[in-house]
Amino acid sequence: MMNIIKLFKRFALTVVLLTGTSMVPAEEIDICSPFKGGRVDESLLATMLSAADGGHLFRIQQESSQMGFCVDSKLSRIEGIFRNFKGGMALDPGENGTGQTMVLIQADSLDTEGEMVERMIKSESFFDVEHYPEVLFVSNGFKWTGPDTAVLKGHLTLRGITKPVIFNVTLTALDDYPVKDAQKILVKATTTINRADFGMEKLTSLVNSDVQLCMSVEALKYSS
Repeated sequence: MMNIIKLFKRFALTVVLLTGTSMVPAEEIDICSPFKGGRVDESLLATMLSAADGGHLFRIQQESSQMGFCVDSKLSRIEGIFRNFKGGMALDPGENGTGQTMVLIQADSLDTEGEMVERMIKSESFFDVEHYPEVLFVSNGFKWTGPDTAVLKGHLTLRGITKPVIFNVTLTALDDYPVKDAQKILVKATTTINRADFGMEKLTSLVNSDVQLCMSVEALKYSS
């Protein structure tokens, strides 16, 4: 009986991690499927579940977070944000603690300041959201570089192409505790990619090749 309860608890934690909510109707259980089928190694989910058991799993709060990009063009600086994403961060305590992050973004949720620019960025020349509806980031390394700074290494899958990326990260406690003991944290992360590495090679005379990716994420510690 205890084994059954433990298995049910782990399944519930997986659903909580991926949805950011504590109650999920049966018809929404398949929301876990984007992280299955070999897209994310099973050890990743195991790490996140272990973090939940240990009390150091943080869930991204979509309503108070932003994920987006910036790129310069001949006309102006283009900025876009994504409205629909999910994921979490396992942040082990202690100076030598490690971290694990998993984020899934719906590419079609992209929002820019102008409709024409938005259509262009979503088109096959850039994100090609019709054929590649999701953007996936899975970390494979985390190293503290200071009390509230870190380097986050991982793989970014964009337009069906997976490449290694390194984010520079700043973490800020949103309560009266140190970052590593906080219940709610603000995570800011930036990196620069070459869009040609992800198959976006068109309009190089109009849009710069370097694209800055940026996240400003509020994450809440999971409590069972």
